[in-house]
Amino acid sequence: MSLGDGRQLHAPTPFPGDDGRPDPVLRAALDAGDGDAVLDRLRCGVRLLVPVVAVLEEAGDDGRDKASHMASVSLVQSDGRRGLLAFTSAESLRAWDREARPVPARAIDVAVAAIAEGADGVLVDIAGPVRFALDGEALRLVAAGGGEPG
Repeated sequence: MSLGDGRQLHAPTPFPGDDGRPDPVLRAALDAGDGDAVLDRLRCGVRLLVPVVAVLEEAGDDGRDKASHMASVSLVQSDGRRGLLAFTSAESLRAWDREARPVPARAIDVAVAAIAEGADGVLVDIAGPVRFALDGEALRLVAAGGGEPG
């Protein structure tokens, strides 16, 4: 981002070179239906993509946006349980909503945010290819982190 005087503002990223592809170890564990391996990988802080969408606050007389803000997304089930959405790849996020902006975050941080926001869990890859619900004790374990990357 340009500051206007020739200087550039670069926010550091914990995922340099991220091309939006899923972590191969996480993807293999999800494809195999190996919940323990999925949890181990999430506890290592693997990168997830949190969708952020524009929310209209006020429309002008002509029907155009007058004011809006960006917000993360959660789904509420019929029983009232709420889950934050996260995706393993840009492709899985686009399958859910082509307009959503991906925000990279460590799985640990996504779990911590879900708990802090009072959500019941994190719904991973809601549009597929393999869905995974992280809730209950598993959510707390991922939020605590402690896994080793590998």
